[in-house]
Amino acid sequence: MKILVTGVNGLLGQKLATLLQQDKSVHLIATARSPSAVPIVNGEFHRMDIGDAREVSRVMALTRPDVIINTAAMTQVDQCQLEQEACWKANVHGVENLLAAAATIGAHLVHVSTDFVFDGRHELLDEIATPGPVNFYGESKLKAEQLVQQGEVPWCIIRTVLVYGITRDMSRSNIVLWVKNNLEKGKSIQVVSDQWRTPTLAEDLAAGCYLAAAKKATGIYHISGTDYMSVHEIAMRSAAFFKLDTSLINPTDSSSFTQPAKRPLKTGFVVEKARRDLGYQPHTFEEGLDILSSQLI
Repeated sequence: MKILVTGVNGLLGQKLATLLQQDKSVHLIATARSPSAVPIVNGEFHRMDIGDAREVSRVMALTRPDVIINTAAMTQVDQCQLEQEACWKANVHGVENLLAAAATIGAHLVHVSTDFVFDGRHELLDEIATPGPVNFYGESKLKAEQLVQQGEVPWCIIRTVLVYGITRDMSRSNIVLWVKNNLEKGKSIQVVSDQWRTPTLAEDLAAGCYLAAAKKATGIYHISGTDYMSVHEIAMRSAAFFKLDTSLINPTDSSSFTQPAKRPLKTGFVVEKARRDLGYQPHTFEEGLDILSSQLI
């Protein structure tokens, strides 16, 4: 099976590229806007910006994948709020380009989406929960979901929550690394206690995407961890795991931050459908921290 992965230089993209190359029945087609940060041995790499329709069409026609896993997106929530044209180009027009190319070659599309398509008023959401984004990033990702569902290709949408992990050449941090790095420097941090999530180990999300691609699954799946906790608790448990000073972590609430984009308060996921249909088996949060810790240089 030939599987094309977009955004291979992101945290999820790198984890997917590593995982897929371990399956000798898979031929990986890795794509990104810049040279691959991951060695591509069992596969090939092509530079591709999903926002460029001609580039997408050229690479798809050349490689003709059976499955496309779209991990490419503009995900910095505040940046999306401030740079809405760039956000829409990456998160909506990019998906339109992938759908058009997939229809031409008959590929199956696995599209990665987000908990931020929800308004945050309900906790432990399943796949039939009603979306209602509260920021522009969420709006762009919901529009992309709608385009995928209305498209002419078989599709699977994978929504996820607050991904954490570590890999080479990371373009941005995540909650666990942010907490660890600040506390190691003796810096005090303010962490919200009124936002609740089911944080997702990057390896688990990659496994969910791989399972969906291998099975050519269709429909919407929620892929996340199962530990439902406040962001403050995430920080406290991370600090405790790495034996750092938890007194440096100060609880606060969302109203104390003046950020360009509003955040949904509660977006934890129920993952039973993914367990049942895909065989998805998430790690506990502490198991995830242990895996991350083993990868630290």
